[in-house]
Amino acid sequence: MSLRDRQRADTRQRIQRQALRLFTDRGYDATTVNDVADAAGVSAMTVYRNFPTKEDLVLYDDFDQLTAATIAELPATGSLTDRIGRTVVTILDLVATTEHDLLLARLRLMISTPALQARHLDSQFRLQEAFVNAIGPSQEYGARAAASAVLGVTHTALLRWAADDGEPDLADLFREAFTATFGHAP
Repeated sequence: MSLRDRQRADTRQRIQRQALRLFTDRGYDATTVNDVADAAGVSAMTVYRNFPTKEDLVLYDDFDQLTAATIAELPATGSLTDRIGRTVVTILDLVATTEHDLLLARLRLMISTPALQARHLDSQFRLQEAFVNAIGPSQEYGARAAASAVLGVTHTALLRWAADDGEPDLADLFREAFTATFGHAP
């Protein structure tokens, strides 16, 4: 990663963290993009360059890229559902460990803010597309169905994790929901 790319990523992270802090403290609807820009020490134009909409300040993540890289690294064994499930476990383990507070803040805002609930479906669709693209066109239909099912299980585990204040192990909650749905662990 070049210096410029690192600086851009640092700026994006600083803006998002300030946005989440302000949305949590003041409320999503009561906080403007200008408030976020001031708190992050950047212009509103810089905020919009990194996050095209206010909703993206909460919903943006690198899960699509991480998903594609992770599923490509894991052995292509078992059913598509199991393969996607193993990928999700790997990602949830990583994110819940390295970005625990950020993920919890984002989830709480998504759960409690109607505008974010609707836009969350867009991010779910993008993540589904990342799975489908990583698996390949020869299995597109099956990959789409498996990804949809596993993302539903993931959503259930994330809601439970947020309701329990991020205390339980997120990957374990996912495994429990996966097993309840598919009859076996991923």
